Amino acid sequence: MDAVKQIFDGYDVGIRYADDALGTLCNKLADLGVLDDTAILVSTDHGEAFGELGVYADHQAADEATCHLPAVLRRPGAAPEVHDGLQYHLDVAATIVELAGIAVPKQWDGRPIDIGGAGRDHLVLSQGAWSCQRGVRFGDHLYLRTWHDGYHGHWTDEMLFDIASDPHETTDLIATDAAAAKQGASILDAWTSEQLARTRQEDPMDIVRREGGPYHVRRHLASYVERLRATGRAHWADVLVERHHDEL
Repeated sequence: MDAVKQIFDGYDVGIRYADDALGTLCNKLADLGVLDDTAILVSTDHGEAFGELGVYADHQAADEATCHLPAVLRRPGAAPEVHDGLQYHLDVAATIVELAGIAVPKQWDGRPIDIGGAGRDHLVLSQGAWSCQRGVRFGDHLYLRTWHDGYHGHWTDEMLFDIASDPHETTDLIATDAAAAKQGASILDAWTSEQLARTRQEDPMDIVRREGGPYHVRRHLASYVERLRATGRAHWADVLVERHHDEL
């Protein structure tokens, strides 16, 4: 637990460091007399898991912990507002363009955020670096479909979580909530077909799978299985060997 605490504390320190850096920047803008004329956006490229789906201090899934991003925008003349609707990160760029008085290009997937609106009906999320997985965020639910588990033995082909009541994704509902699981699967299948028809390109997820799965795990299964057996986790070694026998 001391090691876990050190991970959490280290992340907190990183956040504090970023806060201080932002404060330094804002103070400098104020000293220059331009703070009230400057739009400032604070966001990030991904979230970080601290136990969700068995991942610690990393971002290996297409899940809530990895894909729920902060976006704080301060702009001249804007009153404080909070938007809780589902939005893509692409929508932030479209929003900024619109606020600048520029027409959002028609070919963009992002669309300006309506602060008072409900947001999108659903989001489709992808992970092709540390695993091959897509998620669908809709209502209170997160549906996950996995093609390569990145050697997370307890991940199954399909998983379902109620993010509202279970934000840390501890209880898989795939076997107990058939209606939500079917809805998530249907959204993902329709989205995939639509994207492939529109782009007329091969699915990047298929390319990663054909190349041998996530880059960071390629050619490492044998050594990882050896480590699992040497550290009292032979059961998970057996699971991975059976699931990925073609990689040995």
